[in-house]
Amino acid sequence: MNFSKIKTILLASGVTIMACSMILFPEESFEASLRGLNMWWKIVFPSLFPFFVISELLIGFGVVKFMGVLLEPFMRPLFRVPGVGGFAWAMGMATGFPAGAKLSARLRQEKQLSKSEAERLVSFTNSSSPLFIFGAVSVGFFLNPRLGILLAIAHYLGNFLVGICMRFYGEKENVRYKQYRSPWRIISQALSALHQTRLKNKKPIGKLLGDAVVSSVQTLLMIGGFIILFSVLNKLLYQLNITLVLASLTEFVLSAFHLPKELGVPIIAGVFEITLGSQMASKVNEATLMQQAIITSFILGFSGFSVQAQVASILAETDIKFKPFFLARILHGFLAAVITFLLWKPFSEKFHIVSGNNAIPVMLQEHDLWWENTLKIFVLVGPLITILSLILYIYLFYKKVDSANM
Repeated sequence: MNFSKIKTILLASGVTIMACSMILFPEESFEASLRGLNMWWKIVFPSLFPFFVISELLIGFGVVKFMGVLLEPFMRPLFRVPGVGGFAWAMGMATGFPAGAKLSARLRQEKQLSKSEAERLVSFTNSSSPLFIFGAVSVGFFLNPRLGILLAIAHYLGNFLVGICMRFYGEKENVRYKQYRSPWRIISQALSALHQTRLKNKKPIGKLLGDAVVSSVQTLLMIGGFIILFSVLNKLLYQLNITLVLASLTEFVLSAFHLPKELGVPIIAGVFEITLGSQMASKVNEATLMQQAIITSFILGFSGFSVQAQVASILAETDIKFKPFFLARILHGFLAAVITFLLWKPFSEKFHIVSGNNAIPVMLQEHDLWWENTLKIFVLVGPLITILSLILYIYLFYKKVDSANM
């Protein structure tokens, strides 16, 4: 029996087991589905939708090309990607998964990136958003906003190191970029690129805005589907004790790093879905706060199969390979965990990151309150933004269909 037939049997068996499990555990499946839906329409959609729309407009109006010329002397020597990659990198850090993949794929479709450059770029432009790290993980799960500072530094520094490592991936392109000594010369070239890009785009502003809304909502609907699917899958694996079996396989690795075996279940849960994994890691009483932070950093870096499935779906529309992204996520997970371990002592002393310590320094009180209030605003206003955006999408979609049929 060849590998193709074995793969077919495994996939068919897996889907069948999942379907039977949903019948056996209907209540648990429904609760997990609601949990994924609440996260999507309260947090994910309202936080990503504006950035997705603005990104499409910035690409259409040539602003990304303008930034690309300015950032070329920085991005090309450091990461071996064009300057436009700097825009995807910044937006990926600001908005979180999977904005970096969407922008990398979009730039590849615009032929502003080669295949190898796009594969390098997508490997380090996907990261958790500050809102998720500070608001959901540090405030919501650990009840320790100061921990978010360390988690964020480890996460983004790890992502930067991944970009440095991935610069050696792929064949070396014979690309020569112009180096101008005069800053005014660089700005002049950037403005020229901005103007030429706008002239090439023949779409009216209204058409461009409508297409940006439709494209963004379609991507976010796909993201929502994956979030709900993997939320249910994770719950079913736990109900079938598969998570516990897989967690037992991690005991040797955990013991090698002097980590409690109770962290095995959060790791396996986080491998599938980062939110549940991070939440479970924060509740392991047998582990110290440092050990919980190390595991959480790994989970945030690896991103989980849920996010990776979202990225794979986006990359499937292009010729960008998924394998480099997957390997980069493994590397990111380990790098973030190591950085958290190395920085724990100085940061815990500087920012008073101690489990059970409720005394917050005055300089950090406004910082803590800001992230907590931001998360509350998204929970309250997020559903309204999602509903209004979906109504606008339906209107624009049917208007687009009608104009195509005329």
